[in-house]
Amino acid sequence: MDGLLPELAVIRKDFPILERTLAGGQPLVYLDSANTSQKPQVVIDAMVDHLERHNANIARAMHQLGAESTEAFEAGRDQVAAFLGAPERDEVIFTKNASEALNLVANTLAWAGPRQVGPGDEVVITEMEHHSNIVPWQLLTQRTGATLRWFGLTEDGQLDLSTIDDLITERTKVVAFTWVSNMLGTINPVAELTRRAHEVGALVVVDASQAAPHLPIDLAAMEPAERPDVLVFTGHKVVGPTGIGVLWGSRAVLEDLPPFLGGGEMIETVRMESSTYAGIPHKFEAGTPPIVEAVGLGAAVDYLRHVGLDRIRDHEHALTAYALEGLAGVPGLRVLGPTSAEGRGGAISFELDGVHPHDIAQVLDVRGIAVRAGHHCARPAHARYGVQSSTRMSSYLYTTPAEIDALVDALHYTRSYFKVG
Repeated sequence: MDGLLPELAVIRKDFPILERTLAGGQPLVYLDSANTSQKPQVVIDAMVDHLERHNANIARAMHQLGAESTEAFEAGRDQVAAFLGAPERDEVIFTKNASEALNLVANTLAWAGPRQVGPGDEVVITEMEHHSNIVPWQLLTQRTGATLRWFGLTEDGQLDLSTIDDLITERTKVVAFTWVSNMLGTINPVAELTRRAHEVGALVVVDASQAAPHLPIDLAAMEPAERPDVLVFTGHKVVGPTGIGVLWGSRAVLEDLPPFLGGGEMIETVRMESSTYAGIPHKFEAGTPPIVEAVGLGAAVDYLRHVGLDRIRDHEHALTAYALEGLAGVPGLRVLGPTSAEGRGGAISFELDGVHPHDIAQVLDVRGIAVRAGHHCARPAHARYGVQSSTRMSSYLYTTPAEIDALVDALHYTRSYFKVG
């Protein structure tokens, strides 16, 4: 199959969990990577080594372990900056996940400052967003008296851009959208939306949680008018650990925003009457940070860069086309979102006539196949297509065509098990 990683068998050996046999003797078929990715041995080893040999708090302890821990933590920042092609390494902020990163931006925009959102302003999002890129903006507009607006969706799972001139106007203060939908798989036109938003002076916030694991990102290479002002992603979807996320923001934006949390290390001076704050990135990293998680994330993004994000993209494109073809042969199955591999990612949500998604997931699990069932933290997108929930398969760099075959075969079995059709 054209596009597949030729060293796929070698890559799979990097992920020890893929060798697991589940209850009943079934080999693991992991098709839930959009939920969380599996971790290569190099990430596990980096985190264990740090805990065994270098564990100490950072930027506080005046001893060798403290210096080693600080160096490892900041090396993680450098690795993430290189992964994103960030113009400056200090523009990389560590958070505990993408949700916290989005909440950081939405909350600080409500507070006094040059970018404060208030009555008469508008915030624009989309109907396909993860809840983490909906609820913070709802809270912001409710608290400030601003208005929340959104792009709708077409029948084939694309953003309805026919309303762009009505939605993005001189009243628009923020445009926030996902690069790749976690439910529909749709890849959105980042450059076009960003350019239009910048024309009216709006701040652009991009949720790259489903893009960073799969697509090459080079912020420095983007045209300034087409470069988002803020981009976020989460560590556990890029073969890294849970408990750490990334907020990249342009220096100009980050310097304008007030601190999100107060505490240790985000200060310059503290007096009983008032405090002054450290520069970026430390202004937004109050308290003891996720140190070993930053070490693991650095190892993870280096691993992906070594494989090559362009090659990972091609691999998943080939698998997605193969999966869509196989799913099309299952009677009564409807894919939600684009039905072509062009312009979409590897997360494929579907419904099967006569069978609840939770029942599908349980039957597949008995056969060793891990998928996700539910609303995938995207209730509005499900409501748009008249469904309460769906089943979602999602591939990654370690997924094989044989695993796609196992899924399709199991879905045929599911139909016969429930006697539908």
